[in-house]
Amino acid sequence: MLPSPSSSPPRVLHERTNFFDTPIQTKLPFGLPTPPVDRQRAGTASSTGLPKKRKLSFSGEDSRSSDGSHELNNGSDVEMEDVTFRPRAQRYTQFHIGIRAARGLPGHRREEPSTWAILQSFVSSNKSDVYKCEAANDNAYLTPPYACAYTYGAKNGGLPLLAVATEQGTVHLFNTSKRRDWDPQPSQEILNVHQNGIFDIKWNIDDCLLATCSGDQSTRIVCPTTQSIKYNLRGHTRTVKCVAWDPSNANLLSTGGRDGGICLWDLRMPVVDRGDRGTSSIPVMTIPGAHEDSISTARRRGKKVSAPRSVTSLLYPETGTYGLVSSGSFDGIIKYWDLRLPTQAKRSVKSKPPTNLDSSSVDPTALHGSRRSRGIVKLTAGTGPTAGLVFGLGADSRIHVYDLPSLNPLTAGYSHEKMQTNSFYVGLALSPCGRWLAAGGGVSGSDTQGSAFLFNVGNAAHPGSAVNKDGIQLKCQQGEVGAVDWAEDALASCADDGTVRMWRPDVGTYRECMRDPEKGRWDWSWHS
Repeated sequence: MLPSPSSSPPRVLHERTNFFDTPIQTKLPFGLPTPPVDRQRAGTASSTGLPKKRKLSFSGEDSRSSDGSHELNNGSDVEMEDVTFRPRAQRYTQFHIGIRAARGLPGHRREEPSTWAILQSFVSSNKSDVYKCEAANDNAYLTPPYACAYTYGAKNGGLPLLAVATEQGTVHLFNTSKRRDWDPQPSQEILNVHQNGIFDIKWNIDDCLLATCSGDQSTRIVCPTTQSIKYNLRGHTRTVKCVAWDPSNANLLSTGGRDGGICLWDLRMPVVDRGDRGTSSIPVMTIPGAHEDSISTARRRGKKVSAPRSVTSLLYPETGTYGLVSSGSFDGIIKYWDLRLPTQAKRSVKSKPPTNLDSSSVDPTALHGSRRSRGIVKLTAGTGPTAGLVFGLGADSRIHVYDLPSLNPLTAGYSHEKMQTNSFYVGLALSPCGRWLAAGGGVSGSDTQGSAFLFNVGNAAHPGSAVNKDGIQLKCQQGEVGAVDWAEDALASCADDGTVRMWRPDVGTYRECMRDPEKGRWDWSWHS
């Protein structure tokens, strides 16, 4: 049964409001909603002094009558004023920005500002920016450095601690903080890790362990604090060329060697054998012949068997949690591996290697007039403005750019007329800001000095990025400049003369050197 209506009269809304009770307002000096004529803005009143009401219209529509006079509101004495409202500009998400950038449509991110002037200002003091790798025996004074690596803390503005691996199997730890010319070189710690040359060295994500791979076919995990070897990893049958830590787990790492295989290690696995130089472990997973042809051919009798295709570089990309990217010495094809453990049949005893998800569809080393394919010497992943890219230093003396996750090469490339990278000892490193790329270089022609090269790669992902951008040559060390690495505000370059050079951006010093080059060369080195 419905309730009966109330006998009381309904409440009446207050005039011009939708509230039942409107508070009493004080008397204003002018009536609402239009202020008096003397308080109006200039140009808002008509010639007759009548106030105007705004007539809303969208752009593209003509709100005026054919005779040019303004319409009136129901014959009242209020004149209408035309006000045009334009539609709000469309906003794009990150996904739409990437799509529009790939298609060359408006709305994608703008190009990064040029940092060419900063790259030109990199200088190195001939007194305070030189560090020497002292030999471990009395047969030589200095030993050539093969690899170097800054800690993750140094890349984020912390103490610039640099680990340098040498030909004698030792690791030198340098504090490369900026010092004055008359300050002596700080004391260095020397760790005896291998009895053979160390070809790659990397800090783990916690900066508490160092991984070194050597010509003695082993990879060793060292604690710099206690100067002790924690793990001895053996799984390759030839020289171990490269190592990479998993950024998501401090106990996982991968190594590649001249035997053509990739070994995956887990430091939490039980030890199989114990030796005099630490524990000995076996890999949890292997990828044999990582860069061999997928189609195997039968060996003919009397035909010479070719050497395996070495694995030259490894990196864990940011786009995939369970992925690994590798490069080889035979061509410019890089591959993406799925490291998740594949399912095994119950009766199967032999483990199945990881799956190759993607590989480059085109070899970029064979696209620039080369008669044959060339290998990739070093890989480094982009960050910041270059995130989603992979840079590869080729043996054809060019830096190639790959897209993730497809691994297809882009049109952008970087080179220098004096850069020689036909040696597999040359390094490649990207600055922490993601805008600058440094590469080593060998000796060209009759010159006895090697060089490091700097490139501005901030716009490498831009669709309009030019091809073959020239770099800046840093020349002052004897012999080939091999390994390079970045701290937050400095670059380290290692050369065959047994020295490590520090390069820092200093606009004031650079201008003074350019003002008087003859005087500046006594104390400083800069780009040539």
